[in-house]
Amino acid sequence: MKKNSKIYIAGHTGLVGGSIVKKLQTLGYTGLIFRKRKELDLLDQKKVMEFFNKEKPEYVIVAAARVGGIKANMIFPAEFFYENLQIQNNIIWSAFKTDVKKLLFLGTSCIYPRESLQPMKEESLLTGRLEPTNEGYAIAKIAGIKLCEYIHSQYGRKFVSIMPPNLYGPGDNFDPESSHVIGGLFRRFHEAKISNAPEVVVWGTGVSRREFLFIEDLADAVVWMMNNYNEKDFLNVGAGSDLSIKELAELIKGVVGYEGKLVFDTTKPDGMPRKLLDVSKIKLLGWNPKFSLKDGLKKTYEWYKENINL
Repeated sequence: MKKNSKIYIAGHTGLVGGSIVKKLQTLGYTGLIFRKRKELDLLDQKKVMEFFNKEKPEYVIVAAARVGGIKANMIFPAEFFYENLQIQNNIIWSAFKTDVKKLLFLGTSCIYPRESLQPMKEESLLTGRLEPTNEGYAIAKIAGIKLCEYIHSQYGRKFVSIMPPNLYGPGDNFDPESSHVIGGLFRRFHEAKISNAPEVVVWGTGVSRREFLFIEDLADAVVWMMNNYNEKDFLNVGAGSDLSIKELAELIKGVVGYEGKLVFDTTKPDGMPRKLLDVSKIKLLGWNPKFSLKDGLKKTYEWYKENINL
């Protein structure tokens, strides 16, 4: 991409899209295009195509999606399935029809089977049953990957995909009803610290294991992909290591400085037993993350204290 290329970032107000915009601006890219939801409803096929015909972006990054933690996915599977299918289909197909030079689709590690061998290789896709608690979201994301692959193989277009693990960082969602695990834990521990609550309750047994990638590392990987990777096959991107939810909770508890008790509600679901990505392919191609989990958590908590009104 040239510094003045017209680059459309879909979902620029979210955690992922916002970080990608910041990274591109820091690197001197000046032709960035984005629209707020009230300006462009990505669920509206006609409006999306009109936008592409008018703006004619050269490059597209699809960071727009309906996202949420295990609780939100369990309560609203229909919305997670429908809205993500609609958003990504509208963007990807409009980009194809208006001759966009290159498109990058952001997926999720949820696409892999629940009982997938660990770490999860790209080749494990569609080799087993999905985790039931986020099946709707996962199937939608798999459809996006496949649409990009079909356009790539059938028409020779540079439509590529990248699969990150759980993401976190400044700008994350800290809402108790819809946040992912790190955002939710930060809020619970911080509120417990402020109110001197004797304990903090965490969903599940704490034994399931997860991989986390700092959002600034993902943004760096996205820009790297846009400038260096043109193959049909999608790539995993991640930290290359994981930890248990109990270990994560203890780590966040320490970052926040909460001194109360940690309690696990074993009546609540754990989700997939483990989700660790095999990131050997992207590392061999030359990309590596820069932030440790502890450093990323510290930066996230500093942002939380400065920006979230309790």
